[in-house]
Amino acid sequence: MDLRESPVGDEVQVVTDEERFPLWYEHEGEGLLFATALHSGHLLRPEVERQMALDEATRLREEDPYTDQWAEQIAPNWIVPVRSRFEVDLNRDREEAVYLSPGDAWNLKVWKNTPDHVMVKRSLAEHDAFYQELESFLKRMEQRYGRFVVYDLHAYNHRRAGPDAPPADPSTHPDINLGTGTMDRERWAPVVERFLHDIRNYDFPGRRLTVGENVVFKGRYFPWWVHTHFPESGCVLAIEVKKFYMDEWTGRADPVLVKAVQDAIASTVPGVIEELKRL
Repeated sequence: MDLRESPVGDEVQVVTDEERFPLWYEHEGEGLLFATALHSGHLLRPEVERQMALDEATRLREEDPYTDQWAEQIAPNWIVPVRSRFEVDLNRDREEAVYLSPGDAWNLKVWKNTPDHVMVKRSLAEHDAFYQELESFLKRMEQRYGRFVVYDLHAYNHRRAGPDAPPADPSTHPDINLGTGTMDRERWAPVVERFLHDIRNYDFPGRRLTVGENVVFKGRYFPWWVHTHFPESGCVLAIEVKKFYMDEWTGRADPVLVKAVQDAIASTVPGVIEELKRL
């Protein structure tokens, strides 16, 4: 039996100490912008941690440090999950949300032993709970404002060949990749074009950022889900930042660049909201 398939009558609850091991943090404020950082989390619940074969440094390398900080500082409305993608990946559909084989996770050996049915079901229950909460949150925004825009914030590796090897080709790995592959591009074109214009022209320290659309990533399950459930009201900009602001192998970041990236993304918000209101 597929570990992701629940037999009839099998009920699995999310087992969590909400004080020590919350599923996410959230804030609801004023305004049309919502943000999330689905892969910023690093926590594992105890039963997952006991079975985890990966060390913390390897996990961190595939997670998205500092994207939670950007989400919370840039947007008045946000949900930031705190669990690691190696417990449950909220940017994959339910059938792929738990990495069961190395092929699911960059050929990494994730588990000491294959997770049992109950552990997988508990992780998938977290996936269910997140999307239930997301739907309620975005419905309130839809009812209040009519439309909203979502910044789906991620970071990506560009030194996969090793810490001492050359980085990936900059011409195919921009500083900022905007994923628009799950949206009605024509419908949301003014919002998309304004974001691209403003981020490309931002006065980043010492230079202009390189920006591409659908060059490295096109957006995955989360933006697809929002565009499917809120086709008339929700516009998701899947924003991937190359990890030039940190050493992806050691986890050490340059705080000046972390803040500069945050400021660059924040600079796009007024124009994006302006275009959204015009639609």
